[in-house]
Amino acid sequence: MEDEQGKTAASGSNYTPKNPVYIECSVEKTLDVIGGKWSFLVLRELFCGTKRFGELQRAIHSISPTALTNTLRHLEEQGILERQVFPTVPVKVEYTLTPKGEDLHMILKQMKLWAAKWT
Repeated sequence: MEDEQGKTAASGSNYTPKNPVYIECSVEKTLDVIGGKWSFLVLRELFCGTKRFGELQRAIHSISPTALTNTLRHLEEQGILERQVFPTVPVKVEYTLTPKGEDLHMILKQMKLWAAKWT
């Protein structure tokens, strides 16, 4: 059974892109999904591949562990990244972008080009 977006009811996944007929002005929605200022830096690091918490913290020098944790949780709740826990001692946790997160790469690349041109 398909809904108005053309998705099957069984799929229901966060990773199934919509095929919108009408596109509203949704910059605010996008910013809500991405989150705060640290999200852009976390995304920048994850565009290079899977990273562990410590790797992200070392790469983003001025971020506190609490801010990094909150940012990672927000991005995971939004379906932007996946958190994989490995049952080792100590526990190993890796963060990887989902297809939804990878889809932000061109947007952020365009922002980078704009900044290089105008700032």
